[in-house]
Amino acid sequence: MVTTVTVSDGTRLAVETSEPEAAGHPVTLVLVHGWTQDRRTWDRVVGELVAPVRIVRYDLRGHGDSDPAGPQSATIDRLADDLAEVIAAQVPEGPIVLVGHSMGGMTIMALADRYPELVARRVAGAAFVATSSGNMDRLTLGFPGALGRGAARLERRLAKLLVAYRRERLPVGRPLAAMGGRLLVFGKRPRTDDVRSVAEQLRKAHPRSIGGFQNAISLHDRAAALAALATVPTVVLVGDRDRLTPVHHAEAIARALPAARFVLFPGAGHMITQERHTGVTDAIAGLIADAGTAGATPGAPAGTATGGEDGAATGGAAAGSRPRSRATPAST
Repeated sequence: MVTTVTVSDGTRLAVETSEPEAAGHPVTLVLVHGWTQDRRTWDRVVGELVAPVRIVRYDLRGHGDSDPAGPQSATIDRLADDLAEVIAAQVPEGPIVLVGHSMGGMTIMALADRYPELVARRVAGAAFVATSSGNMDRLTLGFPGALGRGAARLERRLAKLLVAYRRERLPVGRPLAAMGGRLLVFGKRPRTDDVRSVAEQLRKAHPRSIGGFQNAISLHDRAAALAALATVPTVVLVGDRDRLTPVHHAEAIARALPAARFVLFPGAGHMITQERHTGVTDAIAGLIADAGTAGATPGAPAGTATGGEDGAATGGAAAGSRPRSRATPAST
């Protein structure tokens, strides 16, 4: 069911909910998508998830079917406020598992920073999917040396142009959007349908909003906020060909959350919600199972759950000196 939640500044957000066939499961899964995308990011994950759980996913302001971000509201802080208000409207009680991809993961970190009491009372699990806790102003898109520095300058210039752009849709055709997505956000051999979906989501996003959010992403620094999630069962997932939030960004999150499971997907890029949807789904299902276990409460220590593609290694493991789960490449 798709409905609208109007948040405190008047912005209308498109929210989609689905109920499990089996009634009575206490856990709600809240999915938060990334920059230039919308709730369709989660289609493959939702389609594969068999856990009896209520699912809430929504379009961030300026994306999908939601209203554009108003003046000065294209910020990660405002996204955290929106998430808190969506939870209040759609999930007023019971444990929550939060999953954020890219800017969605940054939104969850900002939620932990701005609403630590909500996290302590309600959040029973969290997944950070291809995201970062900071240093996004140094993004090089995977290019070395001067080429990487040039890519960073070009990205900042593009953000300024988009903020000043007055039309309501990006001036990007389907072929160009698909080619850019294929090169920048996917790893080896992506599915044509996935590339097309990413391109369509980009073309639907509001130009001034995504320009503003690009600036906000470059200022994002929420490493300290992760402390609020230290006792929450957590998983950190990343593809080893991610150009936007490379592996060392995921490793930084894992170091701040020593009990988190860390899963690396060989051959995958930024869009692991599509490229490695089975592994991502397995990791989320593990969090849901832990949250739904009799006696489990928000803030309880993380449990062990299988994760990754094709039965990858298990266990609580952060990056650095600890072992990590290495998912095997998915077949396409």
